[in-house]
Amino acid sequence: MAFSFLKKFEKDAGSTLVIDALNLAFRWKHNGKTDFVQEYIGTVQSLAASYNCEKIIITADQGSSSYRKNLDPGYKQNRKDKYAEQTEEEAAAFKAFFQEYEKTLAALENMYPVLRYDGVEADDIAAHLVKFKGHYGLDKVWLVSSDRDWDLLISDTVSRFSYVTRKEVTKANWRDHYDVSIEEYISLKCLTGDKGDNVPGIPGVGPKRAQGLIEQFGSAMDIYDATPLAGSYKYIHNVNLHAEQILKNYELMDLLTYCDEAIGVDNINDIEGKLIHED
Repeated sequence: MAFSFLKKFEKDAGSTLVIDALNLAFRWKHNGKTDFVQEYIGTVQSLAASYNCEKIIITADQGSSSYRKNLDPGYKQNRKDKYAEQTEEEAAAFKAFFQEYEKTLAALENMYPVLRYDGVEADDIAAHLVKFKGHYGLDKVWLVSSDRDWDLLISDTVSRFSYVTRKEVTKANWRDHYDVSIEEYISLKCLTGDKGDNVPGIPGVGPKRAQGLIEQFGSAMDIYDATPLAGSYKYIHNVNLHAEQILKNYELMDLLTYCDEAIGVDNINDIEGKLIHED
């Protein structure tokens, strides 16, 4: 039976549901299921009904980001290394999972727009849709992903639901989740990096120290402009020593600014064809 969300949330007319396809599919992987096409579709439809969504858009990764790999060859290398260390049994389970995932995407393509391009990640496609939501006729957007990177897209009209925590992240409840503002979140990420994606931050700068630097200097770009910072603390020395990493991290992690570069002109034209000129 599909997971039901129908009774969990207040309805929000005129919304569009944007699904992080592979991220959601891992719900079944974690439960050890290899036959989930219909359950997946039912879950998407249940979420769409719970938010009274008029549109559903599926965004899907097609390998790691070529754009980010060009910037940093080590991007997501940790994941590649982890997969290389799989046992035969684990590799077989992953193969079965991805076969079912491909069947799921094929079924979804008969129902909704599925946006998927070689070397492009779902994060960037979602960011493009949010950045140009007026162009695509999108009013309010509900993002479905457990990936906190998608919180970079939160605004008055864009919110996220995590199937892992079963919680929403919205502009109204942002401070329940973070100690920095929505505008400061990208600066926090640029300073602390992203271990999951193998993006290094400034050594010795965790969330608390990053917050302190932001409060003192402003954005991560302001911090970069202020270097060399005065002070004898080791982490201050590291900020001065690794300041260029801040600039690289903006290019790696600032979805709204760099999504179009990450997607490419031809793929953007295809998105427009599917969402605007489909009739």
